Order: sequence, then structure tokens, then C-alpha cells
Amino acid sequence: MTTKIDIGILGATGIVGQEFVAALEDHPWFRIAWLAASERSAGKRYEDAAPWKLDRPIPRSIADMIVESCNPSGSPILVFSGLDSSVAGDIESEFAAAGRTVVSNARNYRMADDVPLLIPEINPEHLRLLGQQHTVRGWSGKIVTNPNCSTIVMTLALAPLTQFGLETVMVTTLQAVSGAGYPGVSSLDILGNILPYIPGEEPKMESETQKILGTVEADRIRPHSVVVSAQTTRVPVTNGHTALISVKLTESPTDADVIDAFRSFRGRPQIEDLPTAPNHPIVYLDNPDRPQPKYDVHLEGGMSISVGRLRNCPVLDIKFVTLGHNTVRGAAGAAILNAELMKVDGLI
Repeated sequence: MTTKIDIGILGATGIVGQEFVAALEDHPWFRIAWLAASERSAGKRYEDAAPWKLDRPIPRSIADMIVESCNPSGSPILVFSGLDSSVAGDIESEFAAAGRTVVSNARNYRMADDVPLLIPEINPEHLRLLGQQHTVRGWSGKIVTNPNCSTIVMTLALAPLTQFGLETVMVTTLQAVSGAGYPGVSSLDILGNILPYIPGEEPKMESETQKILGTVEADRIRPHSVVVSAQTTRVPVTNGHTALISVKLTESPTDADVIDAFRSFRGRPQIEDLPTAPNHPIVYLDNPDRPQPKYDVHLEGGMSISVGRLRNCPVLDIKFVTLGHNTVRGAAGAAILNAELMKVDGLI
């Protein structure tokens, strides 16, 4: 592309908003032209409004931008949303009604019948739902969502296994503290500890997976029949959600078959060579003590998930460990990849 598309970021001062800023600073297709956040941040320089928490410096080209309020007036046609779900629903619908394309990380519209819950390597055909938003809701714009961060990590690992007849999944997550935002979890609660409850997380993993792996029938998604049982925990890790997964399959593939399915998995982002797409969405690691957040969370800029420790499961069929970067592949990077696919498909 010779001319970049101006984009805006809703919730630009939060952790996911900061990941959007960092990832989009030098994007070949998109240019940050507008930043918005809460009323307490509106009118301030971005550097003064955002408590910058990433491990690379705040982009100097963005630091002096003035933060706006979350009003569609004056915003670009394409807007990424890192808003908290407590406010995202009304704000995102207002932008969609005003003709904006909203690519959202929030949960508010994920399970709506007319809203794609998109992982581009898995279900790009779900973008066909977008026509229903104009018909049913009267929006001149549109909303596309990416899944919950832990759902993305798990479902990317499950997608190659659907060829073997995916029936049942049991998963326990070990989720990083960055997934709780900032200031997030109190240090007295998490240091030297594990929190065995993340509000709302388990139902999201169980229902979102069925929608993502489902098929488009007429104007809605027929959910996949897989049954997911999830237990979610918060652990003292900065970045990286780990998932311990056991799976029951209809068929009986060999370990070599499963590993080949992981390593050969590709989708539309790789075919189209999208700017944010990893060359290998899934990296299978042979070492018996991997993946580990300390070493593997940044694979391909955080856009690949890693899988390891494949072995037989005495209760179901197979079990393995998977890991993904929760604020990159699980949030901002996922939304940017969604927008890139929409651009290629003429939806932006």
C-alpha cells in the first residue's frame, strides 16, 4: 500500500491500548491518527495520560498526541477498541452506528449472532455475518471482535485437531497478571501465590470456542459440538497465558500425526502474507520442559503460540501444554490481524 489508512484507538491509555500503540507505530498499512480514553484522560498529552508499562519506550511520534474523549465525531473510519467491558458496549455501538468499523478486544458483542468472533487462521468465513449488522441493527458501520485471550491461545491449538474429530476438552490455565490490566492484581494477593478464580473467564472459554470452531449457516453460526471444561487461574507471571489441555478425539492419530498437524497449520493470514501474521501460528517445541513464558512467549513477536509435551492421556486421548502472549496474540495483535484480513477482503 502506498497510502496508509488513518486509525483510532479507543481505551488508548490502558495496557491493551498501549500494545495497540506499540504495534501500530510503524505498521505498513495503518497510521495512528486519533487516540481516545476516559474523560479524566481527555485533553492531556498521551505521555501524560498513559501510565506506560511496556518493556519498550513510548513512541516519540505518539507521546505528544492529545487524547480525545470517546466520541465518534472526528474519529477515523477504522477504530481499534481496547476499552474495558464495563463501558465498551455503548461506546462501540455508538461508533458503529456512526459509520465506523470497530475492531474490538472487549467481550460485549463476542457472542452476538451477527458479530464475528474472529481468529483469521480458523474462521475467516465468519466475516459473512457483517451484513446482518446493517440489516438487524441499522448500523452503517460494523463491529468485529477477537476472543478472550485464553480462548485464543487454546483454540489455536485445538483448530488443527478438528481433522481428527474434536469431541471433549479439559483445560486448566495459568494466566499472567498483565491479563488483569493495570493496576491489576494486588502484589499481596499474587506474589508467592496462585489465584484459583478469574471472574467470567471459564464460561468464556467454554462458549467462545464453540462459536469460533462453528460453521456459518444462513445468517448465524452453528456452534461446534465440542464440549469444553475450563478451570482458570492467575499466576505470578508477567506475560503469557499457559494452558494445560487434555483432548478426546473421534479418531486415533499417532503422536507424529498430531505434531505434523500443529506444525503444518496455516490459514488465510499466512496465505495472504498479512503484515502482522506469524509465519508459523503454532510452534511445536520438542524439549520436554517447554513451553515456558520466560523463553517462549515472544515467538514471532508474540503472534505465535507454542505447544509442547504431547503425550497420551489416561482419561481422554491426548494431552499437551500450550502458551501464548496474552496482550499481543491474545489482544492487540489479534485485533490488528483481524483488521488486516478485513482490508484484504475489501471490508475496510
